[in-house]
Amino acid sequence: MSDNNDFFVKFWGVRGSIACPGPETARYGGNTSTLEVRCGDRLIICDAGTGLRYLGNEVAKQGPLDTDIFLTHSHFDHICGLPFFAPLFSPANKIRVWAGHLSSAKMTVKRVLEDMMVSPLFPVPPEIFAADVSYNDFNAGETLTLGAGINIRTTELNHPANATGYRIEFGGKSICYLTDTQHVIDQLDQNILDLAEGTDLMIYDSTYTDEEFPARSDWGHSTWEEGVRLANAANAKMFVVFHHDPDHTDGFMDRVAKDVEKARPGSVVAQEGMILRP
Repeated sequence: MSDNNDFFVKFWGVRGSIACPGPETARYGGNTSTLEVRCGDRLIICDAGTGLRYLGNEVAKQGPLDTDIFLTHSHFDHICGLPFFAPLFSPANKIRVWAGHLSSAKMTVKRVLEDMMVSPLFPVPPEIFAADVSYNDFNAGETLTLGAGINIRTTELNHPANATGYRIEFGGKSICYLTDTQHVIDQLDQNILDLAEGTDLMIYDSTYTDEEFPARSDWGHSTWEEGVRLANAANAKMFVVFHHDPDHTDGFMDRVAKDVEKARPGSVVAQEGMILRP
């Protein structure tokens, strides 16, 4: 348990598109997007990829849980861990699930999960959850206040079927979580610049390299080089490479780590188990 002023992020899943555990991804990790953010004693979870199962197994040991899960969007790699999140099956827990990308689709986050957990795709519906679970939809661009000095600013991201970026503010520090998003060549995303301005820690969709991007420019993702450009323009303190392509092996990510360090010293390539404090 953290102290009342501690603020950090721990990475439980750093991969994009599909989980790819195996010997070639063992060091950086093969689970899909899941972040644990601690604001003092408050737990905030960002995304619910396959890494959520491991996080759930850990926090289930710590007694009753009261937490919020913020989804960037509802593509499968970002929500498939929810049915395997152990705290959902204990009546002692309170869990709030949030999404800001669905209003224009006339859909709700609860309906998305009901449609995912339906036969023959899944053997049981969300009604199997024993915890006190609530589902909350908002519009990307709103600022959410969780209490205990925690503000969460949000913005729209450029991704098929929409996505939401988050800036979590606590104790005078901030963490920005910006995935999945597709950039426009030679045009910095103003939504991201506004949200990330002066942030202490900027976690960004760095699925590809600039060299790879032209062949994938309509796939909904970005590059680590664009992340550097945005971090520089936004005066972000630390830049974090995130949402690694499933085909990028540990060796490939080692090369990215060297290149990003040259381009912006002090930058970090996310690895499962890594803890960063802003």
